[in-house]
Amino acid sequence: MKIGIICYPTYGGSGIVATELGIRLAELGNDVHFISYAQPSRLEKYYDNIYFHAVEFPNYPLFEFNLYSLALAGRIIDVIKYEKIDIVHVHYAIPHAVSGYLAKEISKPAKDVKLVTTLHGTDITLVGLEPAYHPLIKFSLDQSDAVTAVSKYLAEKTYQNFDTGKEIDVIPNFIDTDLYKRMRCTTIKKHIAPANEKILIHISNFRPVKRIPDTIKIFAEVIKKHPSKLLLVGDGPDRSESEKLSRELGLSEHIKFLGQQSSLIELLSISDIFLLPSQSESFGLSALEAMSCGVPVVASNIGGIPEVVEHGETGYVAEFGDVERMARYAIDLFDNPRKWEIFSKNARKRAVEKFDSKEIVPQYIKLYERLLG
Repeated sequence: MKIGIICYPTYGGSGIVATELGIRLAELGNDVHFISYAQPSRLEKYYDNIYFHAVEFPNYPLFEFNLYSLALAGRIIDVIKYEKIDIVHVHYAIPHAVSGYLAKEISKPAKDVKLVTTLHGTDITLVGLEPAYHPLIKFSLDQSDAVTAVSKYLAEKTYQNFDTGKEIDVIPNFIDTDLYKRMRCTTIKKHIAPANEKILIHISNFRPVKRIPDTIKIFAEVIKKHPSKLLLVGDGPDRSESEKLSRELGLSEHIKFLGQQSSLIELLSISDIFLLPSQSESFGLSALEAMSCGVPVVASNIGGIPEVVEHGETGYVAEFGDVERMARYAIDLFDNPRKWEIFSKNARKRAVEKFDSKEIVPQYIKLYERLLG
């Protein structure tokens, strides 16, 4: 098949999953064409059958703002015409689903391309609810040939918020568990925790919904019971306030703000607990990456997280904002090394059996083949 993938090229979950999907599809012999304003961040190797098409912005004084949606639609039309695309698969509805629909309709009757829209989270639960966007998103969902969501929670939210009659296939996020697995990183471990302290970790884009201050407050309770270090990986609008809070609580020497990192597997491999006290998560890809590396997760019981983290088996979930309970869960795992070992093995097993790319990618292929007859 010839598949066009439209996604954001940044480190967000939707872009990561879209890129990984394209790579797996290419490895199975399909031609994959990525269309975005920049090359996806994880598209690092060369593949004979992966192509990148940059969206170019027209520069005209009348347009005060870049018309990305129209420029994207035009680029998709171009790729459909000259590369004979069978499937246009858009990730994150805004504005990709609208641009995909325009390209699909304009390309008729020369090419009857199929449009697949994958929903990832805030495109439905937050941004898509804006009055200016809501009717556009509802229309593009209804006009898509297939719609998928990364969790049952997100599918239900879509039905509630958009009253769409389109059936939504739940195809969860996935990872390469052969890549994401625990390894020995003694040098990094000694550098981060020279006295063999316990290591807690959080990875995100530091937006307010990720609740970085709650992560720091959980750590403040844990360190009272166990010598520990906290790794905060990522960057974003809440970083400055979080650094200030760590100083106010006298924890600066125990908390490391690492910024954006590419060595996530190494950092997860030296970690003992992954903290995810988010206010909103449609899936929790970072938690899955941690579990695949044998790191138990302590998280809030919201959104799609309970579909990934099994309470009392691969980690613990607590009510959103219940910092004290999450801290007690983390302390309990440190108090009971045997329990931590069991949770670690369970986490790895669940990642391999339920969310490995070899289990999930065939579901997308089956969907494509159904659309193409």
